[in-house]
Amino acid sequence: MRFALFLLTFLPCCAVAQAVDPLASAAVTSPSPLSTPTLSPGVLELYKLEASFAADVAKGGGTAFASWFAEDAVTLNNGKPAVLGHTAIAAAARWDPATYQLTWTPEGGQMGPSGDTGFTWGHYKGESLDKNHQKVKVTGRYITFWKRVAGVWKVALDASANDVPESGDCCSLPKP
Repeated sequence: MRFALFLLTFLPCCAVAQAVDPLASAAVTSPSPLSTPTLSPGVLELYKLEASFAADVAKGGGTAFASWFAEDAVTLNNGKPAVLGHTAIAAAARWDPATYQLTWTPEGGQMGPSGDTGFTWGHYKGESLDKNHQKVKVTGRYITFWKRVAGVWKVALDASANDVPESGDCCSLPKP
């Protein structure tokens, strides 16, 4: 889910610089049962988890991101090798919220029948500056699998994939 830290290190050839404020963040808000009556109590609970997760990451960056993962968690991102375990995820999640902002919004989810697992999915956005100090925005889709560990919700799996670039022909070779 949103494991866009790799976007900073391995920004794909087709990333498009955007005129955006790299430090702006869109808050994730928990939907209200009154405004979204079709959401089950379990999905509302997962959305609240996402809102807390996103708020922590907005303040604490990569360190806060990694703190939500279970010891045996896995992250998958854009054809990169899987990152296995909390220690490896924490070592990879080293971004500062002053230079990179990661935001996301859940669009759906399901609670498992036992109430101790579930998943959310939605859209994420990462904003930063590239090595030339040009503003860069990446967006994509994510899915987060949640599980209760000793009564506390933790991320078990985070998977994400970048959206197709908004404009331009990102992947063709230059014409002679």
